[in-house]
Amino acid sequence: MNNSDNPLLQGLNTELPLFDKIEPEHVLPALNHIIECNQKEVDRLTGINQPTWDNFMAPMEMLNEQIQRVWGPVTHLNAVKNSDELRPVYQQGVQKVASYHAELAQNETLYTAIRKVRENGAFNTLNHEQKQAIEHALRDFRLSGAELKGSDKSRFKAIQIQLSELATTFEQHLLDATRATELHIDDEAELAGLPDSIRAAAAQRAEESEQYQGRGGWLITLDIPSYLPFMQYSERRELREHMYTAYVTRASEGELDNSSIINETLKLRNEAAQLIGFDHYGSYSLATKMADSTDEVIGFLRELADKTRTMAKNEMTELRAFAGNNLGIDDLQAWDIPFASEKLRLNTYAISEEELKPYFPEQKVLSGMFALVEKLYGITIREENALKWHKSVHYFNIFDKNDQKIAGFYFDPYARAHKRGGAWMDECTVRWRKPDGSLQLPVAYLVCNFDAPIGNRPALWTHNEVITLFHEFGHGLHHMLTKVETRSVSGINGVPWDAVELPSQFMENFCWEREVTNLFARHFETDEPLPDALFGKMVAARNFQSGMQMLRQIEFSLFDMLLHSEFDLRSGSSSKSVQQLLDEVRNEVAVFIPPSFNKFQNSFSHIFAGGYGAGYYSYKWAEVLSSDVYAAFEEEGITNSETATRFLNTILSIGGSRNLMESFEAFRGRKPGVDALLRHSGIQ
Repeated sequence: MNNSDNPLLQGLNTELPLFDKIEPEHVLPALNHIIECNQKEVDRLTGINQPTWDNFMAPMEMLNEQIQRVWGPVTHLNAVKNSDELRPVYQQGVQKVASYHAELAQNETLYTAIRKVRENGAFNTLNHEQKQAIEHALRDFRLSGAELKGSDKSRFKAIQIQLSELATTFEQHLLDATRATELHIDDEAELAGLPDSIRAAAAQRAEESEQYQGRGGWLITLDIPSYLPFMQYSERRELREHMYTAYVTRASEGELDNSSIINETLKLRNEAAQLIGFDHYGSYSLATKMADSTDEVIGFLRELADKTRTMAKNEMTELRAFAGNNLGIDDLQAWDIPFASEKLRLNTYAISEEELKPYFPEQKVLSGMFALVEKLYGITIREENALKWHKSVHYFNIFDKNDQKIAGFYFDPYARAHKRGGAWMDECTVRWRKPDGSLQLPVAYLVCNFDAPIGNRPALWTHNEVITLFHEFGHGLHHMLTKVETRSVSGINGVPWDAVELPSQFMENFCWEREVTNLFARHFETDEPLPDALFGKMVAARNFQSGMQMLRQIEFSLFDMLLHSEFDLRSGSSSKSVQQLLDEVRNEVAVFIPPSFNKFQNSFSHIFAGGYGAGYYSYKWAEVLSSDVYAAFEEEGITNSETATRFLNTILSIGGSRNLMESFEAFRGRKPGVDALLRHSGIQ
């Protein structure tokens, strides 16, 4: 193939990727070409005697840009349009990219050159973004083994490549295991308890399925938009048990079993951390985060657990009593909890997610969310034409108050086959000033897995899904509203991992404000606003079982941090298994112990394939920060543009160019506290 015809390489010179042209056969030729070009540029850079920002650091930033512009669209397509043809190509690409990054990160000559830039007197003339980028680069070189020698350096590089491969395999196993179990229902009696909207979605899912198309019936899958409503509403207890068992045992059996991948990942992470000089991977992970030590994180989590446990125990006692007295379930099991909880919520607050869905049609929600951020930050959002990977994808541009385009984003809202589950934001392009002086604008991917429109009816979302959308859009704003022009600290780049959730969790709070829901909560048929009584019930139910939910997140976070610190697989053997550690954490934290066959860890992709290893606590720590930030809006006006401008200028737009604690203190005038988080969670 002629490289000039390769759409991935053509995309180096286009504003957006050429998604209508990219095919699996384009991946490896493009990747080989850009890696070869970058390696030649590295050879040139290492020959510079007096490296400066302009002749060395700026070209280094371009190296990262080039590889991202080629490999980024491929990783994105692997997540949203997975195929049998792409998989083996992607796997080979993972190996190539991991090897490239590991070799680059260990290049001692490059490391020495950056030290020269740092030690040069001209360093003091650089702007704060450039200085921070240099400090981060030196830190990252050290953490990537640049100071290692001989066999240790080779071993560290080999470990990084192997870890990338393991993460990819973990995610592919989980995707295949999620697809492996489907419940096709022919008998309408087995739909007992399911609301009409869930039945309609299940019927459409069956019609669109390759296996069941033309056979009618209803299809329930393990994708969250299908699985969770079924577990909440199905009155067929045996079917709930069947689906629960399939869900919690994903990737734990046969060829798709992730158990050995988990053990090998933990062993390799600890080995790599020790090579660099850390006691364990937990400490290695925290080297780029706000928290100072694993003890600090573990103490923070246990303190939160102590403050929450009494409330959570009371919630579980209430649920057990309700299930026994009202539902005839005297032996409450894990597969009963979503069902019994939804019944209890309905009984207590006379409100259900299904009752709210007609008031959250897709277009109204999007328009209202856009109106909110337009008011807060003085921007305008308009849908535009762009090349897409699926017909249901939308593309939007963002304009400033002078109608100048400043960013763009794709929005891929619906669950479908061959698309990774969950919701996320990722970078398409990064804002930065290129060496030629041109300014590249940031573009984001916003991906969700909500139910699609049914027939002529628009997509109707639950309030929880609206919260998810606001969350991911918060990440998107963090990426897109940056004012930084140095690539490695622009947007979410260079932001400590335990603070990266701050803007996303901050956005969630607006979903509970009447002033904001008035912008979008309107019935899809009558256009009537969400009634005050219904809104009041929704807010009253906000903290329903919040104690149990808090402990659940603490359980995941504590398991993750202990797994990467006190738990020891460095020698290849351990006195306890991963499952035993999880059991211990559950016994310490949880108010309900799941059945022994629950293999949650085998699908915990956040820490084994998603970058959150020894960092899952970030959700809770960032929630402390975001709650405290939002408290300022509560004090000064939730849509106060002056407060929003201060937030934009001190936190949202500065990327990783400044210490996050300094940024928080600049906005709040003090250090963060947990009071706002506990108050928002209804915990006394």
